[in-house]
Amino acid sequence: MRLEDAPQRHEHWTPAYRVVSSRFPPVTLFDRVTDPADLEAVQDLEGLTNPRLRDEIGDITLVPQSERVVGHGSTPIMAAFTHRPADGSRFTDGSFGVYYCATSTATAIRETVYHRERFMRRSDEPPQMLEMRLYEAELIADLIDIEGAPDVAALCDPHSYTAAQAFGLEARQSGEDGIRYPSVRDPEGVCAAVFRPRCLVPPAIQTQHYGYHWDGQTITDVIKLSESGVQPHPGDG
Repeated sequence: MRLEDAPQRHEHWTPAYRVVSSRFPPVTLFDRVTDPADLEAVQDLEGLTNPRLRDEIGDITLVPQSERVVGHGSTPIMAAFTHRPADGSRFTDGSFGVYYCATSTATAIRETVYHRERFMRRSDEPPQMLEMRLYEAELIADLIDIEGAPDVAALCDPHSYTAAQAFGLEARQSGEDGIRYPSVRDPEGVCAAVFRPRCLVPPAIQTQHYGYHWDGQTITDVIKLSESGVQPHPGDG
């Protein structure tokens, strides 16, 4: 599929759903800064006393200043772009970050179940509970729509990212906002690969906390987790 032949759709999702691992901090430097131009200076200042800061917020230089979002609820958005997937993902070769999201909670969960299973099998992880967060954010973007493309099967190949990564790289380098595509893991689902933080409107709000039951071979169940409000040790805090 040639990029110049790809149709665009103006999308406004209220909200777009995204599921991420709970190991990522929900609030970092991005939430505390009000001017994107101050990010590097504040990062350098705080980095002197907080050695974990750079790992948490990733590489700010991956995001041009004009593309950045800051303020309340911006961390879940910016983190997707300042952390590059080492092995790449569907629409990136690993040289840049992508904010993947879906039009429904079910689709967002099913997409991440597949990728969590793949990772856990590769690393031969024992049975355990994987904690995940669901975020909701407003998406406003002009997305390339590949749903009816002649080569959509190659771009949405369930096993190979080769064609999709090449297409995603070209689209991003051409200044596109992102790609709208049919979910590969949920037959009725629709997903977006967003290339620009500015296409997402903070705050990204955490609405649910999920547990994925990994039995050593597959994820057998997804449950909602909630806080009881009960302190385990009276008098603490």
